[in-house]
Amino acid sequence: MIKIAIYGKGGIGKSTCTANLSAAFASLGKKVIQIGCDPKADSTVNLLNGKPLTPVMDYMRMHDDEPEDISVISRTGYKGVLCMETGGPTPGLGCAGRGIITTFNLLKQLELFEQYQPDVVLYDVLGDVVCGGFAAPIREGYASKVLIVTSGEKMALYAANNIRNAVENFADRSYAKVRGIILNRRNVADEEAKVRAFADSAGLDIVADIPRSDDIIRCEDAGKTVIEGAPDCAAAQRFFALAQKLAAEEPSDE
Repeated sequence: MIKIAIYGKGGIGKSTCTANLSAAFASLGKKVIQIGCDPKADSTVNLLNGKPLTPVMDYMRMHDDEPEDISVISRTGYKGVLCMETGGPTPGLGCAGRGIITTFNLLKQLELFEQYQPDVVLYDVLGDVVCGGFAAPIREGYASKVLIVTSGEKMALYAANNIRNAVENFADRSYAKVRGIILNRRNVADEEAKVRAFADSAGLDIVADIPRSDDIIRCEDAGKTVIEGAPDCAAAQRFFALAQKLAAEEPSDE
């Protein structure tokens, strides 16, 4: 099973990259689960024709009992991608990371992975906070690989370095390891050189180079990924190539 957590600075395009990668894997015939780990709960919206999914934490607040079936807190999206959102606490109250922990505990109780038996699981994780609940995808064995999304902007690279250092701190515990960097371009000056310099200094590969694209904006306005809405465009082809690259690698849990 391919199990990947995707991290990066807030607003850098993690959800765009995650949803397109899910759609690309599904287009290759893989059985995919995408779990949004962000209180905004917007990770999967472009796999669901722009229709938001009720987050797990919202469901828990609205009901006295925990759900007895995964269908209550999930929805099937583009090409069968099973979509879930952890959500978070009421704004201004509680810790957002606990939403991830609560959701993961619930998924374990419901035996999601045993019952669904996915080929690919992708976790779209909030911002550059790799502590507490936000580290759960890599700390608890849910993911075995990390992809870091960055542009050539200074703060995006700063966050990428923090994430990389945090994951490295778990290296001796057999937790997830950084597989590489997704360059999600913002067309800043010397962008490729800046990101490549960081990647080289960190000993990481740039596994995908996603162009800044009007096709992405147009498709997201329609509630779609470019894999669905513009599969022949340059950005979609980069996501297809990344999915093929990751699928061709040895399964991470074997």
